[in-house]
Amino acid sequence: MSVTGPEAYWSFPIAQALKEVAANPGGLSDSDAATRLKKYGANTFKATPRTSSIVLFLRQFKSPITILLIVAAFLSMGLNDVTNALIILFIILVSSLLGFWQERGATNAVNELLKMVQIRCSLVRNGKETELPVEQVVPGDIIILKAGDVIPGDCLLLESKDLYVNEASFTGETFPVEKTAGTVPADAPLSKRSNTLFMGAHVISGKARAVVIKTGRNTEFGAITARLRSGTPETDFEKGARHFGYMLMEITLILIIIIFSVNVLLHKPALESILFSLALAVGLTPQLLPAIISINLAAGARKMAKNKVIVKRLSSIENFGSMNILCSDKTGTITEGKVMLKDALDYEGKPSGKTLHFAWLNASLQRGYTNPVDQAIQAACSDSLDECTVQAEVPYDFFRKRLTIVVKHGADYTAITKGALTAVLAVCDRVETGTGQVIAIDEELEAIKNEYEKICNAGYRVLGVATRQVTGEMDFTRNDEKNMVFQGFITLFDPPKKDVLQTITELHNMGVQLKIITGDNELVARSLAQQIGMNDPVIITGGQIHEMSNDALLHQAVRAHIFAEVEPNQKEKIIQLLRKSGNVVGFMGDGINDAPALHAADVGISVDSAVDVAKEAADIVLLNQSLEVLITGIIAGRKTFTNTMKYIFMAASANFGNMFSMAGASLFLPFLPLLPKQILLTNLLTDFPEMAIASDRVDDIAVSKPHSWDLKFIRRFMIVFGLISSIFDYLTFYVLIHFMKAGETVFQTGWFVESVVSASMIVLVMRTRLPFFKSLPGKQLIIATSVVVALVLLIPYSPFAGLLAFSKLPVAYYGWMLLIVAAYIITAELAKKWFFRQAKNQK
Repeated sequence: MSVTGPEAYWSFPIAQALKEVAANPGGLSDSDAATRLKKYGANTFKATPRTSSIVLFLRQFKSPITILLIVAAFLSMGLNDVTNALIILFIILVSSLLGFWQERGATNAVNELLKMVQIRCSLVRNGKETELPVEQVVPGDIIILKAGDVIPGDCLLLESKDLYVNEASFTGETFPVEKTAGTVPADAPLSKRSNTLFMGAHVISGKARAVVIKTGRNTEFGAITARLRSGTPETDFEKGARHFGYMLMEITLILIIIIFSVNVLLHKPALESILFSLALAVGLTPQLLPAIISINLAAGARKMAKNKVIVKRLSSIENFGSMNILCSDKTGTITEGKVMLKDALDYEGKPSGKTLHFAWLNASLQRGYTNPVDQAIQAACSDSLDECTVQAEVPYDFFRKRLTIVVKHGADYTAITKGALTAVLAVCDRVETGTGQVIAIDEELEAIKNEYEKICNAGYRVLGVATRQVTGEMDFTRNDEKNMVFQGFITLFDPPKKDVLQTITELHNMGVQLKIITGDNELVARSLAQQIGMNDPVIITGGQIHEMSNDALLHQAVRAHIFAEVEPNQKEKIIQLLRKSGNVVGFMGDGINDAPALHAADVGISVDSAVDVAKEAADIVLLNQSLEVLITGIIAGRKTFTNTMKYIFMAASANFGNMFSMAGASLFLPFLPLLPKQILLTNLLTDFPEMAIASDRVDDIAVSKPHSWDLKFIRRFMIVFGLISSIFDYLTFYVLIHFMKAGETVFQTGWFVESVVSASMIVLVMRTRLPFFKSLPGKQLIIATSVVVALVLLIPYSPFAGLLAFSKLPVAYYGWMLLIVAAYIITAELAKKWFFRQAKNQK
């Protein structure tokens, strides 16, 4: 057997195909499957395997500035300044180990969460049917398929029954394609291979058994991804982080050039000036930002998992929190999701046992995708299926919107059609009255439509039922769905959830507008809207969407509350237009036809009970289909984003202030205000408590509405509070020089202690927009801050003080430092109040 599987296998007889992949109808054994999995690899077309610990560790050194520092350290060794070089390398190593440890923990946590929403498939192993993750499927496996399943590899059909597959990704064909076992010519194009199933396509209806020929990147889907591989599109969060990095890079380059040039002009040692400039650059750059983002997102994902919300793609958390429009189907989210039968009626609206019986036969004997409507009809009737057998079936699809079976009972053969009323009426030319008389439907069509409208206005879903006597020799197909007799209506209802009005109000208060997208008709949708408190809802129907231009729909879609009678392909169009109008759009779906819309949304949301193709397309999977769970997830997403922004605000402003202070001090001091190794240590120690930000408490006001990146706001924050920090740094310089009469080591030690202590303490102030005493920090942040402050105060008295070029400080200095830090905190608190008031007025 070749690695790629036999070529032109679609032209092989089944026996030959099984021989080519060494398969048999009884399936593979576990040992054989394990051997093949090892040989061919996991059944996935993802280009990047799981990152190893070694690669993850080495990735911590990829920063150009870090690389330059390492080169500079080795250059110092060459100039016999070994101690200084070793200290710099040690600090870089500690910083990298810290980032590695946190990032590995985040990665492991994400992998564990993803296991909860693995796509699984049914297959035969050891002669028994079992379920396994799609990644474990190998060539030669015998798979069993039903409606809603994702095809786990390129397969050849062994047997099928009423099998329809959506493979638009490969052929561009919008309509589902019928698949049957057999052979086709070796030169047949993809669209003509009627006996072949392709990985990534999904089953619309019917059942099948097939043998897997190719898996992973050897499949047609794998070939497409290999040609078009371009990485996952950036989320708004990732784009914001990238632009923030560019902003810091510009500032860093300017600082390096200016500081190095000035120091050289002042005749300071060139090597020391290079090291100082690079250390300043490192100090300005939040080196741990990637680790902090990973930690915050992973922590957010874990919190969301506790609330039954599983995040498949970490970067979608930000979009989840930034979402301002949520589009959702009504079933199971707005309503209870438990369809119940209300009545079986004749065409005049009178109770009809005959209509119920025919609907019950259709629901009980159909062999396609089991759905709640059929289950509700089955539960409402207890007739006997004795002597009833199915002779033919034309399965339901999303375009005909009806299902027909031919039932044999005794010598009679009856075709029974059930489906959307308009779809059923389209194949009827007669109607049966309550007395059993059959008359032309044209005479009663107006009465039927009036009764339909009456039922719909009451808020019930309506199906039509029709029959036709056929002969036993007839091979019934969809083309034979004609000349039928309309029997009557089946009415169903799905009551709204008790707390849905309160939930919708909560979403609105959080800045999230709910839009309902449903295939139900306008009348049912309007009735539901009134039941959940939507007075005078703006409703757009699928027919109106079809007639509208994109510009007109773009304008109307933002105003609409409900989209009714929507076709599957229109869902995607609605989502795309809402996004185009500047909104962050979430879409919640669980059906086969929801996959394109889930993929098109900023945040695709599905549920654990959804079909495989929906879960595969979703970014976030709910373990409980409830808007209340969704609200919990939105809050968790906003908390994650808020805590990430806290680090960026504080790190950027504090680092900018320190670098501005050092750059200025280096111009008038006869020595460097801090040595390169001291700058790196300062950066490391100030970053340490900020790693506890992920567990910090978040104010209610911070999660009350959607947020997104605002680089102008970040830049203003960095400059304003960075300069405030510098004012107190220069005040510290003044105290050290004029009151302490400090020399080089005392000055450097004094400023190092004040800089780290003030930066650590100011975190407790700047982490909230509220007065700091009204918003207490999280326990881990308090502990981390206390540890750093204690450590910094002890360093001048430690055995390592000499290696770091520190010395003991005069006792009086600590009094001055306490006053400076207290004044800094008070000033920052007042400035914070002014700053946020100004920001609010500018909006």
